[in-house]
Amino acid sequence: MFAVLKTGGKQYKVQSGDVLRVEKLAADAGEKVQFNEILMVGSTIGAPLVEGAGVQAEVIDQIKGEKLIHYVKRRRKHSSQRKKGHRQQLTLLRITDILEAGADKSGVKAAVGAGSVSAAPAAAAAPKKAAAKAEAAPAAAAGADDLTTITGVGPAAAKKLVEAGITTFAQLAAVDADTFEATKVKPEWVEQAKELAK
Repeated sequence: MFAVLKTGGKQYKVQSGDVLRVEKLAADAGEKVQFNEILMVGSTIGAPLVEGAGVQAEVIDQIKGEKLIHYVKRRRKHSSQRKKGHRQQLTLLRITDILEAGADKSGVKAAVGAGSVSAAPAAAAAPKKAAAKAEAAPAAAAGADDLTTITGVGPAAAKKLVEAGITTFAQLAAVDADTFEATKVKPEWVEQAKELAK
């Protein structure tokens, strides 16, 4: 049985036992990875992809391709010339299994390009931001007023006021703007808070 998989912007026709060089993947030698972008399995051609199909492979090594020389020379006197070399980073794989169905339930790590690893810290930061919003939400729900409705009080200033213990319009109205040291409070804020507290 064979399959056509897509990775690194290229398509590969593979069978079980094949050794394959693909664009660098975020996996170490000895790890097992699974390709989920399957275009064809045996004689089944996918609409864009074959649903539930997968190709599992074992990472043999992280290697570099042969050196390519890029040389540019412009003719005539005093012209410029430039020479640079490049070795593409590749991953060497051995295809172990071709699954026609049930690949999504196999539990094997999905093959992800090495460039996608940089997105992982951003994805990890997203739950922290959601947790911070979740912590702020109970404070707002527990009898606190929305201090950002006061003209000139933005989210940062509201956060500083909450940290200083001011969560309601009445508390802000009772503050003396000249002597309050925890954060800078403008007299206009106090006046607006008095009107809103009524």
